[in-house]
Amino acid sequence: MTTQTQLLRSAGRGLTYGIGAAAGVYAAYVAGTWLRYGRAQPATGDDQDPRLDRFMPACEIAERHHVHVAAPAAITLAAACDVDLQQSAIIRAIFKGRELILGSDPDQPGHPRGLVPFAKGLGWGVLDEIPGREIVFGAVTRPWEANVVFRALPPHAFAAFNEPDYVKIAWTLRADPIDARESIARTETRVTTTDPGAREKFRRYWAVFSPGIVLIRRVMLKRVKAEAERRAVADTPADRFDLVSTGDLDSQC
Repeated sequence: MTTQTQLLRSAGRGLTYGIGAAAGVYAAYVAGTWLRYGRAQPATGDDQDPRLDRFMPACEIAERHHVHVAAPAAITLAAACDVDLQQSAIIRAIFKGRELILGSDPDQPGHPRGLVPFAKGLGWGVLDEIPGREIVFGAVTRPWEANVVFRALPPHAFAAFNEPDYVKIAWTLRADPIDARESIARTETRVTTTDPGAREKFRRYWAVFSPGIVLIRRVMLKRVKAEAERRAVADTPADRFDLVSTGDLDSQC
């Protein structure tokens, strides 16, 4: 009994120390993110996006993520458009955490399946699109509010919008071809605020919630990669797949 009690006490102390360490790391991340706010690095190389630049050439936050996909660009973008965020337990937990922290109304079931219809259902608008290659979304909002509302604007009005106490957000789903069988799935999110008051509110919000927001992008791309590669294999005839796998495709064309 004494040994069991000691083990339980030791485990309890270990758990307490672990929670304390995690809290310390998170607090340091929040502080660092708050201090770095507004120092968004301009896109370079393959990350450059002229269509996104049209609507937000300068920003306070720029988050860029990408993943290599063994699938054609059109299949990759289709998989990105269709990805269902609610299928991920991690993403559901992040949404629930925001709900609990900010006191939001419980999420209602019945959202459209697929990222594009889901985003449009929330209020995001399409600012620009290249079929099979890229979609640019945008909205104005106040993310710090418990029950956040996304307001779409016509493309010609988005860049010029400057109504006080708002945040403008533009983000992309994009697939860049490497060759006929491979591509890069990309997503970029840019944020700017319309006045100093909105900047301070969003700066605090971003410092606290950005770890979850960044994790959602990474989980999303992981799921896009898996689904696009599954579709690419399913769309490849068996005899053609055998040629690809043996490296003899070019000699047979």
